[in-house]
Amino acid sequence: MLRTPAFVIDALALRRNAAILREVADRAGVRMLLALKAFSMPSAVPYLSFDGTCASSVHEARLGMEAFGGEQHAFAAAFSEADMVALMRLGVHHITLNSFAQLRQWQRLAAAHGHTSTQVGLRINPEHSEGQTPLYDPCAPHSRLGIRREAFSGECLEGISGLHCHNLCEQNADCFARTLTAIEAKFGDLLPHLRWFNFGGGHHITRDDYDRELLIATLQAFRSRHRQITCYLEPGEAHVLNAGTFVCTVLDVVENAGPIAILDGSAACHTPDVIEMPYTPRAFMEASWSGAAAPGKAALRAGKPGEKAVEVRLAGPSCLAGDVFGDYSFDRLPQPGDRIYFEDMALYTMVKTNTFNGIHLPDLVLRTAPDTFEVVRRFGYEDFRSRL
Repeated sequence: MLRTPAFVIDALALRRNAAILREVADRAGVRMLLALKAFSMPSAVPYLSFDGTCASSVHEARLGMEAFGGEQHAFAAAFSEADMVALMRLGVHHITLNSFAQLRQWQRLAAAHGHTSTQVGLRINPEHSEGQTPLYDPCAPHSRLGIRREAFSGECLEGISGLHCHNLCEQNADCFARTLTAIEAKFGDLLPHLRWFNFGGGHHITRDDYDRELLIATLQAFRSRHRQITCYLEPGEAHVLNAGTFVCTVLDVVENAGPIAILDGSAACHTPDVIEMPYTPRAFMEASWSGAAAPGKAALRAGKPGEKAVEVRLAGPSCLAGDVFGDYSFDRLPQPGDRIYFEDMALYTMVKTNTFNGIHLPDLVLRTAPDTFEVVRRFGYEDFRSRL
């Protein structure tokens, strides 16, 4: 029986996503990257399909080189000189810089170290927002991410081989199509001089309602207009969408204007996006759960408040008053010892966990077949102590 809390990654669901992404990449004629900021579990590599990874730091870049393989891309809002030298020594294939000052710093360091192998690009801000949440909108007013077109005036683009744009977040292909129109309107004169273009992440390609045909057609049309450009997509979530669960155990049920089930898993420590976005994750209870990322036929699925017989708040054990997953309704009240399963928990969870209150980090588990689990990592006191 699994120890909780635990993140359980379903290899069968990963393979489903991998097949979709590979088909899209092949038909569109683009290269598909994995954004390590969303998911970076080396033991899952055999079940994924990607042409390389994109990193947001030296540590992620090193992990990509050592454990994932393929092309290694790197971007950050700013790199220190030490970061840049480290990326050179790692031999990253592409680096995208966020300002012309960063470009000049890279060029100076590259010349000093005789480094010529990394392809250099700039991140642009097309000033076209598709995001609904300002926290996740790189094109929101006063954004620090990307260079606006007016900042290109008078700058030398010698040595620049590509551009990078990222302005999507869990969005469909129509949002990308409109973004691409804005990119070509503002930066179209630069495109004939490029060797590559990275269209970033936020493409929810493996979602059931995602318009993959529109994405493929949009990319094919762009490539027909700019045949010399190699195109990249760098989704993170799409690789692991609906491919993992967060398994918790009910510790107690207290009463305050309604029942509150306190779990051994913490929203604040283990799934901070629930609080930061915020959003309410899907949940269920299932006595015969086999480890699948989706609930089985016998599952007691949670509804919204008022949809089912019993309303309950699911909350974590930390001292933070707002350590709450959300308000739900079930066919029956969860009891101490019941297992609560939160869906779609492979993305932006394991990479963001913390040990606030000394609460131990969840086990990392890979489900390779029904009822077959491999404990990839188990954390303890030393992991907590070593971070302080």
